[in-house]
Amino acid sequence: MGRPRTPLLDRERITTTAMELVDEQGDFSVPQIARRLGVQTGSVYHHVDGRDGIVELLRERVAESIETAALDGGVWDEALAAWARSYRAAFAAHPKSIPLLTTSPVRAPRVLDQYERAVALLLDAGFALPDVMSVITGLENVVLGSALDLAAPETLWVLADETATPHLARALGATPRGRTEQAFELALAGFLAHARAMLAAYDE
Repeated sequence: MGRPRTPLLDRERITTTAMELVDEQGDFSVPQIARRLGVQTGSVYHHVDGRDGIVELLRERVAESIETAALDGGVWDEALAAWARSYRAAFAAHPKSIPLLTTSPVRAPRVLDQYERAVALLLDAGFALPDVMSVITGLENVVLGSALDLAAPETLWVLADETATPHLARALGATPRGRTEQAFELALAGFLAHARAMLAAYDE
């Protein structure tokens, strides 16, 4: 028999299948990927560097959706805000990947390149080198927390007896639609204001 025109297995299909599993259940295993693709587990290992390699392929898949052009110039705070909004949207599409990807070291070259550009942006803006990674990590905390919030139920607080928590009941009743968007923009604005204050303090 001749070889099939389309390979039965490649890194693209492995990544897609792993992402499907993560979107469904928050994790994956190599045997699960193999079963879903109808191949032997050992065949998957011929194409990837084990489970850690698949995690990095997932990281790159999510990062493909992040718009990074803003990091290459312009006003630093506007650039960070644009990056943050795109970063949030990319992870909001795969919220169950967040615990998986944030608890393993970042090795994917394409993703490391984003951080390289963000570091260069902050250094060019005048941030002190010891503060740069704290600024980036703080921004990620805002972004990833909000991405998880986007996946939360619309009704997140259920009050069985409003008389027991009257202030909460009033606040919930007055909350407009789009709470998650407003909360993200509030947190982002507060973060950027603090970062601007850090930058200004260097000159004092």
